[in-house]
Amino acid sequence: MKPDVSLDYQFTSSIEQVWNALTDSDMLAKWIWANDFKPVVGHTFQFRAEPSEWWDGIVDCEVLEVDEHNKLSYTWLSAGESTTVTWTLKKGSDGIVHLHFDQSGFSEETKAREGAIEGATYAWTNMATQLEKVLAEL
Repeated sequence: MKPDVSLDYQFTSSIEQVWNALTDSDMLAKWIWANDFKPVVGHTFQFRAEPSEWWDGIVDCEVLEVDEHNKLSYTWLSAGESTTVTWTLKKGSDGIVHLHFDQSGFSEETKAREGAIEGATYAWTNMATQLEKVLAEL
């Protein structure tokens, strides 16, 4: 299945630092939202953001795959939409860490809604900018 949102990032941080930013609850809170994440397959957790008039601010998730320093995947259930988020890491021969992001499983109704996928892409791009700032502080 082709992902609905697919993004690529490059970081000069070590692969261990990038992995830690993806899997440590305190680190995640600095660039996504408050959470009770644990990198354990089957663990259910939530991301919690400020609610708005359109959204309760809660994302329910379950860890699907943990392949340390290589791949992390979890469900992302929010506002009645259930998708899967997958992060894939690769260290280049130049020492650069290549981080690939996919979010797949949006409903046909959501995909047809003008701006919906673009909005998700925009949100993840902004979060990755925050991730870059967090990694720069290490």
